[in-house]
Amino acid sequence: KLSTLPPSSSTCRSSFQFPMTEQNADEANTVQTSNLENVKPTIVACSHSDTAQKSEPLIEELKDEELRKLLVPKLENLPISPPSAVESNFVTYFAPDFTKPGHDQYVHRHANGLCIIGLAPTHIAFKDEGGVTSVDFNVGKSDRSGIKVSGKRKKNAQHFESNTALCKACTKDASYIVRCCVKGSLLEVNDRLIMQPELLNSSADREGYIAIMMPRPADWIKAKTTLLGIEEYRELRKDTLQL
Repeated sequence: KLSTLPPSSSTCRSSFQFPMTEQNADEANTVQTSNLENVKPTIVACSHSDTAQKSEPLIEELKDEELRKLLVPKLENLPISPPSAVESNFVTYFAPDFTKPGHDQYVHRHANGLCIIGLAPTHIAFKDEGGVTSVDFNVGKSDRSGIKVSGKRKKNAQHFESNTALCKACTKDASYIVRCCVKGSLLEVNDRLIMQPELLNSSADREGYIAIMMPRPADWIKAKTTLLGIEEYRELRKDTLQL
């Protein structure tokens, strides 16, 4: 007598497929749908922090736009030519007819008090044929080109009056004394002019400067009263100068 054992549940699952009834189909669809819902991204209402994070790029864009307006000016507001290094870093004054007619000189003053001394564009030396042909720093009893200062305290710097001679600018037919214009310490002279005096003719306000002086604050206040600003000097020399 043969006895039949009911198949185990595992055996039934592996070897027998129940026919799909309507109820089973609904259940299967329900399971599949629920599984799909489980993998769908969850939509969560935006919190205040999320809104702030999204607004941050907008704020940055506004800041960038404001910065761009500051750094990139409008084309119509730009000057015809960009300012030179002298115009950007120095205030220019003039000593007209310092000792004799036509001996105009300039003083470029930096914010730190340094004063650069040179020949103004109306100086009589530039009107001579060929302009300046040589520069001689050997004036009086000393050679200004031999002065060397050192350290923060500018040791060995010589102190001169405003009318002290710095050098002689020589042309083909004459020589002209160039003076300090301000009372102070002589820090250096432009000894390049010894070998390249033509720098005075081509760029007297830059590479062709004569010397660098350091006046004391009180001495500068006194010297400033004897100098003219650019506008005053332009008005004084309007017939011979184009600044």
